[in-house]
Amino acid sequence: MSDMDDFRDRITASFSKQKVMATIGAVLTRVEHGSIEIEMPFDEKLTQQHGILHAGIISAGLDTACGYAAYTVTDPEASILTIEFKVNLLSPGRGERFLFRGDVTKPGSTIIVADGRAYAVGDGPAKLIASMTGTMMVIRGREDIAG
Repeated sequence: MSDMDDFRDRITASFSKQKVMATIGAVLTRVEHGSIEIEMPFDEKLTQQHGILHAGIISAGLDTACGYAAYTVTDPEASILTIEFKVNLLSPGRGERFLFRGDVTKPGSTIIVADGRAYAVGDGPAKLIASMTGTMMVIRGREDIAG
């Protein structure tokens, strides 16, 4: 098995250290080369004053999905940090659960661009509630930023 073949184990191990994802009840549900899915149930504690999912929670889910999508296309010694993102909130975050999908748009050795989509899932078809474009920096040789 080559170093790149073990990206699923590497992603799963790293995600398990994500305290913020555990705090909001998010779980990693799909890990593919260049693509990640994270899901979380609705929780009233994560809403804003109108009872819809807070934009900060949506942004955190999208940022994490895009960051891990980027991490799937790097070498095992590298780490990823987000250096920029833009989120478009398209529809209120109302649903029984939420899906955050991140996909690599442009891989690179130092900079990776990823796009994310957030969906609210309920009785009917999943509804697109937000989109994101993020720029990720590949970090190497930093003991304080690993995994």
